[in-house]
Amino acid sequence: MKEGYRIVSGMRPTGPLHLGHYFGVLQNWAHLQETAECFFFIADWHALTTDYADPGAISRFSFEVFLDWLAAGLDPEKSVFFQQSRIQEHAELQLLLSMITPLGWLERNPTYKEIKQELEAKDLNTLGFLGYPVLQAADIIIYHATRVPVGEDQIPHLELSREITRRFNYFYGETFPEPKPLLTESAKLTGLDGRKMSKSYDNAIFLGEDPDSLRSKIKTMLTDTNRMRLKDPGDPEKCNLFPYLKLLDPQEPYEEIVDGCTGASRGCMDCKNQLLERMEAFLEPIWAKRRELQNDPDTVKDIIHQGNNAARSVAGATMEQVRSRMSLL
Repeated sequence: MKEGYRIVSGMRPTGPLHLGHYFGVLQNWAHLQETAECFFFIADWHALTTDYADPGAISRFSFEVFLDWLAAGLDPEKSVFFQQSRIQEHAELQLLLSMITPLGWLERNPTYKEIKQELEAKDLNTLGFLGYPVLQAADIIIYHATRVPVGEDQIPHLELSREITRRFNYFYGETFPEPKPLLTESAKLTGLDGRKMSKSYDNAIFLGEDPDSLRSKIKTMLTDTNRMRLKDPGDPEKCNLFPYLKLLDPQEPYEEIVDGCTGASRGCMDCKNQLLERMEAFLEPIWAKRRELQNDPDTVKDIIHQGNNAARSVAGATMEQVRSRMSLL
């Protein structure tokens, strides 16, 4: 039973999806599609704001991300999947919203400054990068979304979209609902080396990981850095591997592992072998579904095509309303 609210969320296709994406985003999306009307999109225009020099990679990863979504359990019968750049109405609404968005709002955006510092090797002094929050607002309100799934740290980002929405409604009358944050719990997984999981750090386990590569990665995984030898007592709470075990099999009683680690009777390789077993069991259904989809690309393309048509129908109706409100008919 749908609960009467509409959700919009997207993902930038800048690389293959990893376990952090699964437990941080996809798992929540899979739950939401059971109770809400969901629109999920590949944000390829947003990817261009930082990766404009290599658009071929964005195109390639867009299809791969769709594969990962479907393999991870997202259902096109329950949600609308579409590609942002195929819905031209997003760009039209962004243009119109940019006419009323104060420049100071964009320049003070904390994410703008953070990403520029993080990607200082790239030239991000572009209009597209500065104005990405306007496109983000258009992405959301063009579908009259009432909820946007976010973590606690993302609420300020959504607030800018809400401010742009309020400003439009002030000038042209109540047209869009203000999208509210839908706080979602997500497991925070660090990478294999203890840092943030990221393909740029080469420390991620991908949903499409090759089984041999998976074994190699887990064998070299960072554990408790204070435990140099088997006879040294360890601390599972300081071990990079332990959260993976708890996440993959939350019902498993871990007293034996904790006692063995803290009492120095269980080695890190024992835990790595157990994790590999759990990880293979978890990923095998995803691998199987992914192989099936890779062998039938026309079905995937048809899902995308149908989703694009569904999204375009809603976005087109919205733009008719917007043009009327702005006396552009």
